[in-house]
Order: sequence, then structure tokens, then C-alpha cells
Amino acid sequence: MIDLIPLPYAADALAPHISKDTLETHHGKHHAGYVKKTNAAIAGTPLADAPLEQIIASAEADKDRKLFNQAAQVWNHGFYWHSLSAKPTRPGAALAVAIARDHGSLDALLKDLGEKATAHFGSGWVWLAEKGGTIVIAQSHDAATLATGDTKPLLVIDVWEHAYYLDRRNARDAYVAAVTGELLNWQFASENFENKDVWTYPG
Repeated sequence: MIDLIPLPYAADALAPHISKDTLETHHGKHHAGYVKKTNAAIAGTPLADAPLEQIIASAEADKDRKLFNQAAQVWNHGFYWHSLSAKPTRPGAALAVAIARDHGSLDALLKDLGEKATAHFGSGWVWLAEKGGTIVIAQSHDAATLATGDTKPLLVIDVWEHAYYLDRRNARDAYVAAVTGELLNWQFASENFENKDVWTYPG
């Protein structure tokens, strides 16, 4: 059984950039809904007590899109909550060096990340990631995830409309600017960069 993990900060901690109303709806309705549907799908199966990453990998291998979509969205949302911080953060030394090497500067990386997140077509996720020792920006559509595979996620921006519509209506650019300018959790990204393994969902 998979749990709905709590937010790593108070529901109003990201205001005014992301409101309490948005976080309570996004976490308490959308994320909770994915958890509920995942648990319903694995009940009574060999995956009932499996970790979320195993459920995702099994669904992907079996081409079970219904289970994959729900389980991957549980993971993506858990990773997204941790990608945001209520307090200002900066990349750790090792990540800062890698960013400067691969993107010139943190400002240049943030500009590119923001442009890709704003321009991303449809619903999905825009990731800061590490692949083959290089810092890259990756994009995935709908429920597609970096929980599995050879690209290690460092942090992610949710660009599904439910991440910003209550606060910003259809102004994704304003939401992305707030996230990239004020909310990214560089401590989390640095820990992921320095860890050998990919982050695991704690519920």
C-alpha cells in the first residue's frame, strides 16, 4: 500500500508564489487521487506491498498504462513537493561546479529551464537532471517519469495546469517565473546530484 506523503512544509509556506488553496487542492485532491487509484489497482496483487518504484517499473514492463499513469504521478508529485522550498537555497559546491561547466552559469541554466517549462506543450514535467555526468534539462509528457531509466532527476517543475490554474489562470509563464526565481530547492537538487541512487518515494 502506498501512502500520501505529507507536504514537507506548511500549506501556506510557499505563498504568495503558490497559494495555500493551490497546495491543498494539488496535494489533497490530485496527489491523493493518484495514491487512491494506485492502491486500488495493486490491491490483492503481488505488488500490494511493493515500493512505488517497483510498481512503476512493473507497470512499464507490462505496458499497463492505467497503473503506470497513476503510480508515476504519485512519484512525480512526491518529487515535486521536495523540489520546492519555502526558504531561499543555493546549489551545493559540487552541483554549482557542474552547472557552471555545462551551462555557463546558474542564471543561464535558470533562463533555459524557465523557457522550456513555459513552452512545454500540454501537460507534463520539466526536469533538471544528470545524465552521463552532464547536467541536462529533460521534459516528459503527461505521467512520464524519471523515477526509472538512466537519467537521474535532481528537481522538477510541474507544468500540469492544476499546479497553477487557481493562482494564475492560464498564465503558466508567471507560475514558472515564480518557481524558478523563488522556490527551487537547490539543497534537494544537490543531495540528489551527490547521491549515487535516484530518490525514492518515502511512502
